[in-house]
Amino acid sequence: MSYLIIIFSMGVPGTILAEAGLSFLGFGIPAPAPSWGGMLSGSARTYMFRDPWMGLWPGIALTIMVYSISIFGDAVRDLLDPRLRGGVGRYGVKIKKTAAIKIEPRLQ
Repeated sequence: MSYLIIIFSMGVPGTILAEAGLSFLGFGIPAPAPSWGGMLSGSARTYMFRDPWMGLWPGIALTIMVYSISIFGDAVRDLLDPRLRGGVGRYGVKIKKTAAIKIEPRLQ
């Protein structure tokens, strides 16, 4: 199961980036449909030369989406990995407290 989660968490962000790249080059989704790559290309380039921050928001949205899917896949893999059960890396499992070591003062 962990292999499928890893493939998902690497495949979906790669697909999103590929679609955005193709749309930026003009080979992606047609013009009336919204796309992050389409928002950065075409007639938007003329406005971005005048107001450069207009290209910042689609880029930030694309970055956050890809990063969040990757982190979500990593967290799900950590939850479902049987080798991590009972360990420190497992979410929802409290760390066992070790017994306090009593230190005796030195005698002089």
